[in-house]
Order: sequence, then C-alpha cells, then structure tokens
Amino acid sequence: MQKDKLLIIDDEERLRNLLARILQLEGYDVLVAANGKDGLKKLQQENVPVVISDVKLPDYNGIDLTLQIKSIRPATEVIVLTAFGTINDGVKAIKSGAFDYITKGDDNEKIIPLVSKAMDKALLQYRVQELEQKLNDKFGFDRLIGKSAAVTEVIKLAQKVALTDTTVLLLGETGTGKELFAEAIHQASPRHNKAFVAVNCSAFTKELLESELFGHKAGSFTGAVKDKKGLFEEANGGTIFLDEIGELDHELQAKLLRVLESQQFLKIGDTKPTQVNVRILAATNRNLQEEVSKEGFRSDLYYRLSVFQITLPALRDRKKDIKLLAEYFMNYFGLKVKKQFTGMTDKFVEKLEAYGWPGNIRELKNVIERAVILADEAVLDESLLPYEMQEPSPVKAGNSLSAFDLASIEKLHIQRVLNHTHGNRAEAARLLNIGVATLYRKLKDYGME
Repeated sequence: MQKDKLLIIDDEERLRNLLARILQLEGYDVLVAANGKDGLKKLQQENVPVVISDVKLPDYNGIDLTLQIKSIRPATEVIVLTAFGTINDGVKAIKSGAFDYITKGDDNEKIIPLVSKAMDKALLQYRVQELEQKLNDKFGFDRLIGKSAAVTEVIKLAQKVALTDTTVLLLGETGTGKELFAEAIHQASPRHNKAFVAVNCSAFTKELLESELFGHKAGSFTGAVKDKKGLFEEANGGTIFLDEIGELDHELQAKLLRVLESQQFLKIGDTKPTQVNVRILAATNRNLQEEVSKEGFRSDLYYRLSVFQITLPALRDRKKDIKLLAEYFMNYFGLKVKKQFTGMTDKFVEKLEAYGWPGNIRELKNVIERAVILADEAVLDESLLPYEMQEPSPVKAGNSLSAFDLASIEKLHIQRVLNHTHGNRAEAARLLNIGVATLYRKLKDYGME
C-alpha cells in the first residue's frame, strides 16, 4: 500500500539508492536527487510531505537547504543526514526548521519510524492548510460578490484593517452584508485560527444579553444553577461581532466600554474581573451620532467603537452587482432544490435592476430563492418575480410615502414582509434579520401596531 511521497537528496549514489530501496519496501513513493538544486526543482513540481537531505551537498549546506525547503513548502518536514562528527550541523538544521536528524552509518531501521513520524506530522499540516483554505473560501473576502466601484473600495478598506487589531464599526442599511464583512475581516486577520463569535444585540432582553455576553456565576439569579461562560470568553483570542450595537442598554454600554479599555469585565454575580483578549467588531443600521446627540448612546463608547468606520453600500447604489448576485443565488438555491438553470431572461434582469431593494442583498436573496422554487423551466423569467416588482403599485392620493424617504421605504418593506408572513411577527422579524423587540419598536414608531 503506497503511503505517500518523500524525497531523498544525497550526492552519495550508493547510500541514496539504499535508502530509497528501504523506504520503497515500506510503501513510500520515493523521489531522489543528487544535489540541492535538483531537489528544490522536484519540490516545486510536486507536493512532497517529507524530505531526507544530506547536510553536506555539492551545491548547498543542509541548513540553508532546510530554510529553502520550508519557504517553498512550509508544511513539508525535513530529516537531515549527518556524518559522524557533524552532529552540530544536525542540531543547527533543527533550529532552522528541520524535523530531526540522523547520523549516517546508524542502523538503517531507525530511519523508518523517524520517517513515519515526520510523514504523520506533515500530512496533518497539509490537511490543516487545506481546511484553512476551504474556510477562507467560505468566509473570506473571495466570497464577497461584486465588481462595482462602491463595493470594491469597501473591500479594500476592510482588507487593510483586517491585518490590524483595530476595533471596526460597520455601518449600513439592514441586509447589506455586515456580518459577511465581519467574518471576512476575522478570516483575514492574525486571529483567523481562533473563534469568531457573532451575536445580535437586538435579539435578547437586557438581562439575558448581559448573561450571554459576559456569563454568570452559579446562584447569581433565579435559574443560574451553574457557572456559565459568556460569549466574550468563548471568543477569547479571536473576534466577537456585535450586530445591532445601537440596541444596547446604557448599563451594558458601560460594561462594553470597560472591555474595550481594559479587556476585562465582571460576570453577573462575580467580584473578580475576567481577563480576555478579544477583537471587537460592531455593526448598526442606526445613525449613532444622532443617538449620541439624543443621549441614547454613550459618546465615549461611540468614539471607542468608531476608531475605523466602514459604510457598506446599499444594493441600489451598486446596480452593476445585482446580476452577479442574482446568478450566484440562482445557482446556490438551484443546487439545494436539485434544479439546473442556464440563466435569466433580459426582462428578469431589467426588473431586478429597476427595483429599489429596500431590503438590500437579503431581499434579493429571498426573491431569487422564491423564483427558483417556482421555476418550471431552466431560465428564470419575470413572471417568477413578486407582483410588486412586476407592476409597482401606484401611490394613492393622500399617501405620505415618498420614494426618497428611507423611513417610508423601511415601513413599506416591513408591511410587505408582514403580508408575506400573514401577520406572524416572529417570522417577519426572522426574515428581516432583526429582533422581535426591534420589530415591535419599529411598528410602534410607524404607527403600524
């Protein structure tokens, strides 16, 4: 049974062939090279998990060669062969990144378990690399679809700040993809191998949110039968994303400010502060500056959160991306329902691009999912779109709605979603991706109770 590839680099042909034969009998696919240059060439052409190299080569010192190998294939493990009296070279090679060394002339059986251990470690590292790449494909900047100037500029900003530990405040309307951007920033940051924890601050009551964020001690309140770790502890070493930050109660704003300033907080019922190392990303669709002026949001917290602001563009401001996004969602939902689509009609795309998209990308996603479910043909056409997109409703006389008033657009969208859910407010809140409490507040504000 073939285990995997390894490369032997040695200028002594007899020893090179002997080692190759021993390892081939163990099931390894063995490549050989007589010097460092040829060895590096083979390494560039193929993935080789383990390299066995002489410390003294005609064109390379084994220590320098180890550094070269690790620069080309960081996950590859190197075993150094040393002659008697040159063990110091083997030790130096290990300090340069080699897995281990073995002295020439030792019992050749020692090489087999050593290679096996190196192979196990290297294959694990290659597997980790593969998983990290898949993770980056799933959560990184590459999955942010769009070629318009509005979105490419925002992505450039996010990529720059991702490399730092700076707190970021993501602004923009509901449905513009703030959580996707937060995940991409985390994935491109030095913290990417630690946890990314997202929490919607509007989805909990004040008391429950405090417990969720900071945890509690057993007996601190009725029902607290055991200690609980909060989300800040869960995110220790990584990133926490606080969505709908504008919904935070004043008392929780003060606790969050302490975390930003000292990376410490008190659990409910605890007297000893808990220390964490967490990067904070936050998002809101509110105008926090206005909230500060109304004393609805702490000014000191606002200034700490808004060290670096990124405003995500509304979908109506990036019309060039609508077709790209629609095609992506068409293929995505097509796979889920086992339907294959060849495209969309020009009229279908025209209707999409002419619409105002008050619900932004989230609304587009829902519209395409609906069209995919209803479609009987391989091409999506305008008949699959919601009625209001096919024939926009005229505004009745005396109606105060303005096509340019954001609050009116939001009110209309909420009404459409409530119509869609037949008045089910919990389901409407889920589709709008806001907390039920936030929906009730908006219904009250718009006189829709």
